[in-house]
Amino acid sequence: MNFQTDVSIVIISWRMKELLQICLKTIYSFTSGINFETIVIDNNSSDGTSEMIEKEFPEVVLIKNSENRGVAPARNQGIEIARGKYILILDADVELTENSILKLFQYMEDDKTCGVVGSKLIGTDHQLQFSCKRFPNFLSFIFRRLEHFSFIRNSKTLRYHTMQDWDHKEIKEVDYLIGACQFIRSEVIKKIGMYDDKIFYGPEDIDFCLRVWKAGWRVVYFPKTTIIHHEQRITKKKFFSSISMKHLIGIFYIYRKYHFKIGR
Repeated sequence: MNFQTDVSIVIISWRMKELLQICLKTIYSFTSGINFETIVIDNNSSDGTSEMIEKEFPEVVLIKNSENRGVAPARNQGIEIARGKYILILDADVELTENSILKLFQYMEDDKTCGVVGSKLIGTDHQLQFSCKRFPNFLSFIFRRLEHFSFIRNSKTLRYHTMQDWDHKEIKEVDYLIGACQFIRSEVIKKIGMYDDKIFYGPEDIDFCLRVWKAGWRVVYFPKTTIIHHEQRITKKKFFSSISMKHLIGIFYIYRKYHFKIGR
């Protein structure tokens, strides 16, 4: 396959103007040693996001949606026009502090068995975020919505799902990586397809990584580079909001899709 650039960075944004500005600044400040393009899909933010990009980052390929199309459909819009050998899915609320994209690129170049790799993520407090996980059972999904209760947060069910029994210091095969940072081999997408656009918001990352495994590639956690994630956690802050309901719909959908058996 003939690719026009090394990495296509695909970012969707919805009402995250200031965080996206930081994200883009750090991408262009720290990324070197590779050719890359940046594609941003603005999901009708109505907060000046598109105008900020056009003014400050004219090199960005900008897609303006007239409505919030959700996560999977909007990411697919970016993937459809991406020209890279690899596609890096990033959330708009991440911040680079080093040349992380080059390190992920080099890892994928060296390991042809890897279909998706993700970096270590930390919060603004520099605490580890559990960004690689084991495939959930239904109880895990419910517990994730109720993490503000300490007895649930510390339960065996949730700790097992979020891999808290492991120190996250070594490169490791994992079931799936959250969509805040997924560095994907374009060859994988050509074989298995893009994100399932029936999932508006929620378990699209689980579904995608599961299909990667089923197609014969590995999913790998790579803690040799670290990215800050200003995690928004909107479904946990507003449990009964419309976005939370769409998240729950996505959970029920993926269980029906795999006949209630999510696993390799």
